[in-house]
Amino acid sequence: MSVEQDPGASLALPAGIDHVIIPRAHDIGGFEVRRALPARERQMVGPFIFFDQMGPGEFLSGHGLDVRPHPHIGLSTVTYLFEGAIQHRDSLGSDQPIVPGDVNWMTAGRGIAHSERTAQALRPIGGKLSGIQSWVALPKAAEEDAPAFVHHGAATLPVLEDGGARVRLIAGEAFGARAPVVTHSPLFYADAILAAGAALPIPDGHDERAAYVLEGEVSIAGDRFTAGRMLVFRAGDHMSLLAGPLGARLLLLGGATMDGPRHIFWNFVSSSRERIEHAKADWKAGRFDRVPGDDQEFIPLPEERVRVRAATRE
Repeated sequence: MSVEQDPGASLALPAGIDHVIIPRAHDIGGFEVRRALPARERQMVGPFIFFDQMGPGEFLSGHGLDVRPHPHIGLSTVTYLFEGAIQHRDSLGSDQPIVPGDVNWMTAGRGIAHSERTAQALRPIGGKLSGIQSWVALPKAAEEDAPAFVHHGAATLPVLEDGGARVRLIAGEAFGARAPVVTHSPLFYADAILAAGAALPIPDGHDERAAYVLEGEVSIAGDRFTAGRMLVFRAGDHMSLLAGPLGARLLLLGGATMDGPRHIFWNFVSSSRERIEHAKADWKAGRFDRVPGDDQEFIPLPEERVRVRAATRE
C-alpha cells in the first residue's frame, strides 16, 4: 500500500510511528514559518520543544527579515540555515552572521534578549531565506544558568556518507560521531540528504526520536510521507526510512526524555509557572539587558499588543 498519511485521518500508522505532525503556519518578522513543535499531538521530542521551518521564501530588493529584540528563558535556541543569511545580535554583545551549514546555539538560561535580521548590506539585493529554528528545553538544574552564546561554522561539523546518504551532525551524538556544540542533556540533531532509493536508519540509543521531511518523500513499510511532515517514532523500535524516486532531505532529532513537562508562554519555557510570570514582569518592566547595536525597538509582551490593537479599533 502507498498512501500519504494525515494525522487527522483514521488510517492506521505504520508500526513504529506514534504520531505524524503537520506544521501550522505562523508569521515572524514579515516571514512565514511552519511550526511542528509544540503540537497538539506532542509537546516535546526529547528536549526539543519548538521546531520551526523558516521558508523557503524570498525577499524583494530593499526588504529582509526583521525579528526585533525579544526575550527568552529556560531554553537554547538553535538556528540552522539552508539558504540566505541572518544577523544574530544578543544582550551578551554577540553580533554574528549565520550562513548555511553553521550552527548558532544561544542558551537563554535565566534570561537573554536577541534579534534576528537581514543585514543592511544584503537588503538592496533581496534574496532567499530557508532554514530551521528549534528550541531545546534546559533540564531543571540548568534553567537558571548564566546565558551563553556559541557559534560553530559548517566546516567544524561531522559529515558522514554511506550508501547514498550524507548526514551532517548539527548537535549531540549519532551514527558514531559527536558534534562540537556542548549540550545540557543527551540529544541528537542531524541534517540528512538521501539519494533516490537510499535507506537511512533512525539512531538508536535515544528515548525519543523524530524525523522532519524537508524535501522529497520517504517511505516506511510501503507508506509514504511527503515534505512538511514530522514523524515521531516509538521508543525502542528499530526504524529505517527509504527515500523516494527524487530523493529526500530530512532533519533527525531527539534525545532523553525531559525531567518533567514544561510551561510555555510566548518565548519563555520553564518547569515553573511562577518563573514564567516573573519573566513576563521583567520584560514589561525593562529589566532584561538590551541588545547592543539593536536597542531602539523591541517586541512587546503579547498581552500588551492585544490591548493596543483593541484600543486602536475603538
